[in-house]
Amino acid sequence: MKLCYAGDVSHTEPLAPLPGPLVELIAQRFRVFGEPMRIRLLDALRGGPLTVGALQQATGASQQNVSKHLGVLHRAGLVRRTKEGTFARYEIADEGVFALCEQVCGGLRQQLAELDSVLQGGASR
Repeated sequence: MKLCYAGDVSHTEPLAPLPGPLVELIAQRFRVFGEPMRIRLLDALRGGPLTVGALQQATGASQQNVSKHLGVLHRAGLVRRTKEGTFARYEIADEGVFALCEQVCGGLRQQLAELDSVLQGGASR
């Protein structure tokens, strides 16, 4: 029995419902992604480890705001922190985050293309 669908949505066997505790964990993970600043931070870290100061420059946010959202990402296990003297360097701990982002972006691209197609069709009438 598969608990999570691991990218394969063309199932041939009936799937058991997800257990309640797993549903809660999945919902918790999605809530972490619900804040645009966290998406910006993850995107900035795509290129490799960065300090809070570098992330502050990359996002244009305050040090307090960057640190607050990095804390949420760290507690969720999406980033890891390495202390270097008085600095902390953050990096992606779960590369699967990028696959999820690509899935979402792909779906958005498809929706936008369909909307554009409808709008173009409506403009020629």
